Amino acid sequence: MTQTDILIIGAGPIGIACALECEKRGWNYIVLEKGALTNSLFNYPLNMTFFSTSERLEIDNIPFISNNPKPNRDEALEYYRRVATSNTLNINLYEEVTAIQKQNNQFQVTSNKTNYSVKKVVIATGFYDIPKLLNVPGESLPKVSHYYKEAHPFSMQDVIVVGASNSAVDAALEIWRKGGNVTMVVRKGTIGERVKYWVRPDIINRIEEGSIKAYFNSEIKEITPHQVIISTPKGTETIANDYVVALTGYQPNFQFLEQAGVTLSNDGNFFPKYNPDTMESNVQGLYLAGVICGGTETHKWFIENSRVHAKLIAEHMETNL
Repeated sequence: MTQTDILIIGAGPIGIACALECEKRGWNYIVLEKGALTNSLFNYPLNMTFFSTSERLEIDNIPFISNNPKPNRDEALEYYRRVATSNTLNINLYEEVTAIQKQNNQFQVTSNKTNYSVKKVVIATGFYDIPKLLNVPGESLPKVSHYYKEAHPFSMQDVIVVGASNSAVDAALEIWRKGGNVTMVVRKGTIGERVKYWVRPDIINRIEEGSIKAYFNSEIKEITPHQVIISTPKGTETIANDYVVALTGYQPNFQFLEQAGVTLSNDGNFFPKYNPDTMESNVQGLYLAGVICGGTETHKWFIENSRVHAKLIAEHMETNL
């Protein structure tokens, strides 16, 4: 049994920000991350560019210098890695938390490596690990992916990209430019309004000129090894297909939150209950930080507007640690 005062779950940017607040105060803490450092960022597409400028991704006023107006994935990985290593943050990687239970005034936390007894817990696990499924026949076929890394494997292939968010649009454009035959299937009537402003005209123009075909107000009904069946406003269509890249979004691990005792709203949005002034959940001593606070509305919280969570949590802990 390992004992510490504070356990932070998740070593993404917000988890790192929470660790920095603990480090400045000389508190005993441990960060547990089930994957690589900033695991969600690591799993982003190789050529991804952030919507935010670098100064809005900074944590604890540590400068983030980028070669571009908006930093890319590799620059962000380098920045957060340097922040973690130069501050010698106490982070255990590839250690997954499987259970949290509160007994009296202590939390008993179980991971895949050991057990912990702690006074306070911060959950900053993000949302990128659980994709929103299409729930259609054939979704489990090897040719279907809910994540996108790079375009090269899709060159000279018939590829369907599902969705019209930033990730879907970036994938569609990049695959097309690398020689893929791209078709987009979009549930709504247009490309998403939140798509990066410098990318949205590009995808609209490619669709209008016919370089990328798009079915709007449409949904996939079935995926077969060599075809995809689509429901469109004009009826059902069957098109040839080699790969499906279903980028329909992701969601936090709500089951994990409930198991820890956090109350979720019953309106379908699964908003977790917490005090916005302190970030403490309905479980005394258990705090939430980052995008996980938004329930299914994963666009509500992101790095630049949830950096403040770390300071709010630390200031509240100071009064009752």
